[in-house]
Amino acid sequence: MKINQIMKQPELGQKISELRKSKGLTQEELVEQCNISVRTIQRIEAGEVIPRSYTIKTILSAMDYDLEKIQMEDSRVAKEFKKLFLLDVDDSKEVSFLVKQLSIAWISGIVYFILGFAEIAVDYYRYTEDEMVTNDIVYILLKISILTSIILFTRGFILTGKIFKNYLLRITAFIFIFIGVLFYIYDILSLYIVDFNYQFVLGAEAVTYGVIGILFGISVLRLQNGLGTLAIVTGVFEIITYSFMVTIILSLVGVVLLTPTIILEIIVLYKVSQMLKAKQKEITPD
Repeated sequence: MKINQIMKQPELGQKISELRKSKGLTQEELVEQCNISVRTIQRIEAGEVIPRSYTIKTILSAMDYDLEKIQMEDSRVAKEFKKLFLLDVDDSKEVSFLVKQLSIAWISGIVYFILGFAEIAVDYYRYTEDEMVTNDIVYILLKISILTSIILFTRGFILTGKIFKNYLLRITAFIFIFIGVLFYIYDILSLYIVDFNYQFVLGAEAVTYGVIGILFGISVLRLQNGLGTLAIVTGVFEIITYSFMVTIILSLVGVVLLTPTIILEIIVLYKVSQMLKAKQKEITPD
């Protein structure tokens, strides 16, 4: 197996640097043991080059470290990450597992939908009236609850993309989660930022969500072979909704259209879960 299939730079260089320091070795002392130039070690640790497998084996051998340990550590982290976000669901998984995950997703969508109205009210007074209608603790708990429901809700589309072999849906759903985490963390931290420019942040959110949302809508349209008219209607709503958001000026229209859009997304996930339930009954008839 090639080294770049095990761990990529700069993680590889950082790992070697950590191992060398844990052994109490300087770069000069290390090169004396493996007959590699100091410059080569420096470039590897800095992540500037991807070394050959032989070079890495030589370096690790000099520090009494097995190459397979790096492979195991890297794969373990990647495995847990993929498991968390349903990025690598085995096709052999029981249908009941898939149904459970999708049920969690559409129920989380309902929670997100309900909490969203409270969020709009709180943020409206905060941004337009410069007034906090809740204390900081309640505000933070509300934001964390909404973020959690968004993550669980959107995970359902990652799984749906896996089921229908729709890679675009999987990647755009994951990006939605990623940018959601960033913006909500910043939203919470903004409580303690003196010169918080909410207009800039809201504009950035509208554009970012708008661009990804349009791609997300296109990916949902590709589900029409499995979901028919529902996928078409949902995809069109998403494209229209997020197109308004991109304009910033008409982003308020997009916010209003989010209500039917989210409802349609919940129905999509519910529909997919019901399709899997029907499939499960066919596999294990009474």
